Amino acid sequence: MRIGIIGTGVMGAFHAGVLHREVSGATVTAVADLDPERAGAAAAAIPGAVAFTDPAALIANDAVDAVLIASPDALHAEQTLACIAAGKPTLCEKPLSYSVDEAERVLAAHRAAVGAGIPLVHQGFMRRFDPGYVEQRRIVASGAHGRPLMVHSIGRGVASGPGATDESVIFNSAIHDLDLVPWLVGAPVTEVAWHAPAAPSGTAGGLRDPFLLLLRTADGGLSTVETFLNSRAGYDMRCEVVCETGTVAITEPHRTVTVAGLAASTGVPGDFRPRFADAYRLELQEWVTALGAGRAPHLATVADGAQATRVAAAAVASMRAGGGFVPVAVAR
Repeated sequence: MRIGIIGTGVMGAFHAGVLHREVSGATVTAVADLDPERAGAAAAAIPGAVAFTDPAALIANDAVDAVLIASPDALHAEQTLACIAAGKPTLCEKPLSYSVDEAERVLAAHRAAVGAGIPLVHQGFMRRFDPGYVEQRRIVASGAHGRPLMVHSIGRGVASGPGATDESVIFNSAIHDLDLVPWLVGAPVTEVAWHAPAAPSGTAGGLRDPFLLLLRTADGGLSTVETFLNSRAGYDMRCEVVCETGTVAITEPHRTVTVAGLAASTGVPGDFRPRFADAYRLELQEWVTALGAGRAPHLATVADGAQATRVAAAAVASMRAGGGFVPVAVAR
């Protein structure tokens, strides 16, 4: 499967490396970036790959069978629409869009193109492939501990990226949790409330960081999402599902323990790459394998991406209103 990658920043370069070194049945034949030097450097790292500065040229290229979109968030919907028009299978990194209307347009175009056939577009919610979350969902779905009542999902990072805004933190970071919670409990989010400490934590740009989201789901559950991009302590993902007769929590995948100076310690990742390396590899392998076999990949769909955008938009609306529950828009 000949893959073209749009965007060669941190995320795109990471995907290129994983596809090239760790995914069977795939070869990266093209990369595109508006920065010609960055595109050239990414292509040079993969034998035979060609660099483009125009994403449209990559999408149209006959040496590209499928496209992975890892460009800036604002370009995802436009580039996904171009891939649909070209009839090329696409894996779009989250989010699909910051706009509900735009996400709906992508969803409508996708439905018109494929009908009830094999989906062309999938969304990059890789936590659905993380072994810990997968096992957590399996246990919850088994019903062994009764029905799920709450999910407590925590996401903490070292530092926010350049240009981060209160809105982008919801659409780019918290959106993982907005997809994860309904996936874990098997019920969609119906309303969202945003809350934060009284004053910003002093981070660059005055982000209201950390913040807390309350999610009501259609099964009657109430869940929490904490997002703290500038915790400075390390990249720390936690999740606990509270059921009627028990709890199910993931644990960080510490591989080594150091004992010295009368203390035992484990390392904390500096970013997403070591923490979710397995999830990304498994997600990409499933995508490539399914495409090669002519079946639907077991990935998040473009409909899942559009739903996450609806939930994120409700969270932003709550934030702008100073808190309080805001209903999630109904799918068109």
